[in-house]
Amino acid sequence: MEFQQPVAIVDIGSNSVRLVAYDALSRAPTPIFNEKVLCGLGRGVMSSGQLPVDGVRKALQALARFRVLADNMHVSALHVLATAAVRDAQNGAEFLEQAEAAIGCPIRLLSGAEEARMSALGVISGIREADGVVGDLGGGSLELVNVKFDRPGKGVSLPLGGLALSDSSKGAAKAAVKIARDALTNVKLLKKLHNRSFYAVGGTWRALAKLHMRQRNYPLKVMHNYVIPARDALDFASLIERVDSDALVSIGAVSASRRPLLAYGAIVLDEIIRIANPRDIVISASGVREGLLFGQINEDERRQDPLLVAAAELNKMRARDPAHGYDLCAWTDEFIRSSHIEETAEEVRLRHASCLLADIGWRAHPDYRGEQSMNLIAHASFAAIDHPGRAFLALVTAFRHEGIDADVSPQLRAIASARQLDRARLLGAAFRVAYIVSTAMSEILPQVPMTCSRTQLTLKLPPKFAALGSDRLAGRLRQLARLIGREAVLAGPLGPEPLAVEGVEP
Repeated sequence: MEFQQPVAIVDIGSNSVRLVAYDALSRAPTPIFNEKVLCGLGRGVMSSGQLPVDGVRKALQALARFRVLADNMHVSALHVLATAAVRDAQNGAEFLEQAEAAIGCPIRLLSGAEEARMSALGVISGIREADGVVGDLGGGSLELVNVKFDRPGKGVSLPLGGLALSDSSKGAAKAAVKIARDALTNVKLLKKLHNRSFYAVGGTWRALAKLHMRQRNYPLKVMHNYVIPARDALDFASLIERVDSDALVSIGAVSASRRPLLAYGAIVLDEIIRIANPRDIVISASGVREGLLFGQINEDERRQDPLLVAAAELNKMRARDPAHGYDLCAWTDEFIRSSHIEETAEEVRLRHASCLLADIGWRAHPDYRGEQSMNLIAHASFAAIDHPGRAFLALVTAFRHEGIDADVSPQLRAIASARQLDRARLLGAAFRVAYIVSTAMSEILPQVPMTCSRTQLTLKLPPKFAALGSDRLAGRLRQLARLIGREAVLAGPLGPEPLAVEGVEP
């Protein structure tokens, strides 16, 4: 197995200074270390023009610490970015000189336009066919940029970050509403947002989404690609504006230092929804940092599907024989083609991902393989997949291990659509046939094709595999055949043998 050295990014923001290290520079980088220090560099900059003394001290201490951590992880490249607070402060240049000495490498000070573009690239890298407006809300600024699939537009930067808005409004909610409304009303690109998605980037909006999840008792604790209908988001933002944050249900899910900014994030979101009327709010965990990495890979890598790249990495690390996952892709390709089951392009990629993930839980105790594989997949660091898609992938492997009639995770079944649930059971049943024949080893499935005619589902066993035609295999083949309305047939050396429906348990 080939290993790459990690890469790391330090983001000097208006509210926090954060180090994130990733396993490699790739189409699907996985965070391996993430630490932030809340320094509040942007506090008071709007009124005083100066970075606060205590914030500077905390930031320099954090940067010195992050330098050691990066060295300890043997990162191949360390990128350091500074954004709105440093950009806007009169003593920003002086701070940058001290910060470069502390971190031991050059620091890139992003303009508002550069920050907007990197945020857009981050969303494009992590959300499939993104179509809408990206809004990256930091402590000092709000960056807005239009995205259409893989193309970012020209962005704008507004002084509406939580710390900046608190400062300019002097802590008065009504004044903050007016400032936000005045700044957003004439932003031309918001006119392009009607009935499209607003992609919310930034810690304050992620905190709001976390509270929304807890209020709904949402079963999947994954922030990326969490979708809130615009009307629901507007009502929730209005609630956050009105109520003391400490009185909110599940407020413990949000750090105490983040809570004072919740109301300002809600005000900005409220005004964007009222002015632009988007279809929904989509939370993106990918932003400036991921955009920077995405901008550094070549065009061929950019065109790769990050979900399939990540699934392939898990397959390589965890499956008994990684090549078997690719055999399973081809084997199910032929099964689906011959059965004439309708399949969209999105369903094909999800099926292929499920094939690559099908054997990642084999090291667990047999009684818990289904549960552990399901939880690992549902909460994995995947990009370019929505929550129903996550539920589908997790349910496929649960049915594969526990049986298609098992009462697996009602919570995940509630997220998946009825069509996805049916397809998860179908693939789970097909995998149960495949694994009992192949024992998870490669080069077997191509020799035992499973195809459909108008009335029959046939599994062909060549002479050297004739002894595999057991009652257990027959039971699993019959289960799959029932799901697609066919008669199950084992075609062995002596010809096809229809399997009786009664008498053999799967």
